[in-house]
Amino acid sequence: MRRPQRECLHEALVAGHDLLARGAHAMEGVEAAIRLMEQSGLFNAGAGARRQLDGVARLDASIMEGGALTAGAVASLEGILHPITAARLVALETGHVLLVGPYATRFARHFKLKRLPQTGRLSRRKAELISALGLKNATLFRAMTRERVRLRERHGRETVGAVALDRAGTVAAGASTGGIDIMLPGRVGDTPLIGCGVYADNRAGAVSMTGWGESIVRIAAAKGIVAALADGRSPNMAARVILGAVERRVCGAAGALIVTPNGHMAIRHTTPHMSAGYWSGRGAPVVRDRFR
Repeated sequence: MRRPQRECLHEALVAGHDLLARGAHAMEGVEAAIRLMEQSGLFNAGAGARRQLDGVARLDASIMEGGALTAGAVASLEGILHPITAARLVALETGHVLLVGPYATRFARHFKLKRLPQTGRLSRRKAELISALGLKNATLFRAMTRERVRLRERHGRETVGAVALDRAGTVAAGASTGGIDIMLPGRVGDTPLIGCGVYADNRAGAVSMTGWGESIVRIAAAKGIVAALADGRSPNMAARVILGAVERRVCGAAGALIVTPNGHMAIRHTTPHMSAGYWSGRGAPVVRDRFR
C-alpha cells in the first residue's frame, strides 16, 4: 500500500467515526468514509475508476442499513464523482433499490451531484483490446482469463467499501467501484447488487465485499456472511466459511469487512492483499494491507 492510500484510509476512518460519535446514522458514517476514497483518485472508485473497453468509466455503488433494511444502489453511472451518494439518494428519495444506466446518471444530475472531469483518449492497450472484440468468443475469453490471473497478483487500485455501527445500534454497509480490468461495456459486478456486494441486518451484522465480482455474485457472498452471523458464527468464522466457498466453488478471490450490532468486527480476504483499516475511537486507527 502506498503512503497516500494509507493516509486516505486513515482520514476516511476518522471522518466516518467523527460523524458517528456525534450521533449520526450509520449510513452517514459509511457514506462519508467512502466519499473521501472516491474523491482521492487513489482507488478504483470515483475519480480513480477504471474504464470499460469502450473507454468510458461506468461506476457502481450501493449502501444498506440494518434497521428497516433500507437500501439503494446505482449501476453503470457515468460522469459522477460520488456514486455512493447517488446510491443513498436512491434509498432515501425513491421507492426503489437499484437504478441503472443513463437514467441513473440523470437521477444523480437531478440532485446536482459533483461531476467527474472529462476523461482522455483510450490507451493503446485498451484500443487493442477493443479490436479483440471482433474475434471469436473463445479467443476473447482466453485473453480475459489470462488478464484475470494477472489481476489477482496485483493490488493498490481496489474497490472501496465501509461498514459502521452507530450509537443507536444500527449497522450499515456500503461499497463503490469502477469495476475490473478488461470489462465489456455494460459489465456490472457485485458492488451494486444487494446481498452480493453489501448487506446489513441489525439482527446479525453488516458486510461490504471486494474482489472478483463475478465470483462474489455467484455465491451471494455478503448475504451468506450475514446468514452465517445469524446462525451464531463469529465474524471471523463467518468470513472464513463464505470466502472459502467463493474460492472452492467458483475459483474466486474476495475480501470482506464485517461488523456486528454488539461491536465485533473482522477483516478477512483470500486475495494476496487488501488495503483496509478499523477504528473504535480508542487509540489510533489501524491501517494495513494484509489481514488474516
